[in-house]
Amino acid sequence: VVVVDRVGWAQANADAFQVLLTPVMGRLREKRKGSSPLDAVGKRLTGVELGLMLGFLASKVLGQYDPFLLPTDDDPDVQGRLLLVAPNIVEVERQLGVLPEDFRMWVCLHEETHRVQFSAVPWMREHVRSEIDLVIGATPLDLGELLGRIVGAARTLADVARPGSQGPSLLDIVQSEEQREVVNRLSAVMSLLEGHADVVMDDVGPDVVPSVATIRARFSRRRDSAIGLSRILRRLLGLEAKMRQYRDGAAFVRGVQGKVGIDGFNAVWTSADLLPSPEEIQKPDAWVTRVHG
Repeated sequence: VVVVDRVGWAQANADAFQVLLTPVMGRLREKRKGSSPLDAVGKRLTGVELGLMLGFLASKVLGQYDPFLLPTDDDPDVQGRLLLVAPNIVEVERQLGVLPEDFRMWVCLHEETHRVQFSAVPWMREHVRSEIDLVIGATPLDLGELLGRIVGAARTLADVARPGSQGPSLLDIVQSEEQREVVNRLSAVMSLLEGHADVVMDDVGPDVVPSVATIRARFSRRRDSAIGLSRILRRLLGLEAKMRQYRDGAAFVRGVQGKVGIDGFNAVWTSADLLPSPEEIQKPDAWVTRVHG
């Protein structure tokens, strides 16, 4: 567990992006064998996009479990890392007017559930990593093509940012069809993981978090109440879809448990073939029928 400030969280995620993007950068260097004006422009555009995203999220994220932290000589047994963003947790608990000790335990329960998901299900870490690698691997090696997508995205900014817009985010716009297919699969898995963690943190009961019902009610209202620039940035960066992951995933978990109980739901951890599809996340009965007949 690492307690960080906003800068520390941004740095940790910048480091993680560097690790994830290393294969793509290697392929780019092999393909281009040199530099061009497009390389400099591409780097600057990518830096601006990543900086905007990390800068905005650094003020919003409460906790994060990073399953891809690798063992080191100093810590050979490490299996992931749990980050808690202290100033954000304190700010939100004050806004909600909830008991700090209860709220902090509640946040930790969500992230610890992610730790269990990745440590108790031995294939999950590699499955998620392989899907991420597929998304990154489908990144265009032609910087001209990539810049063309970014320019096309810029032209739609007004529509995406318009109040009430249900259009795609900037991330959706710059994705290729190949990437979009993988992202949809990965989003279904993340909906499962986030929804399951939400269900666990709410179901622990008042013996563990005495004010759990009050916290959930106030936190849900806050999650749905973003307005103005904050809401626009959430839409542009694809965070509206992230919010839906929590809701859709929790509805899936509760829907399946209502049909086949917790033991029946736990079949989802048996193999990657039994993970819900994007369609099944929306229709828990379809997953129950496929898996349990």
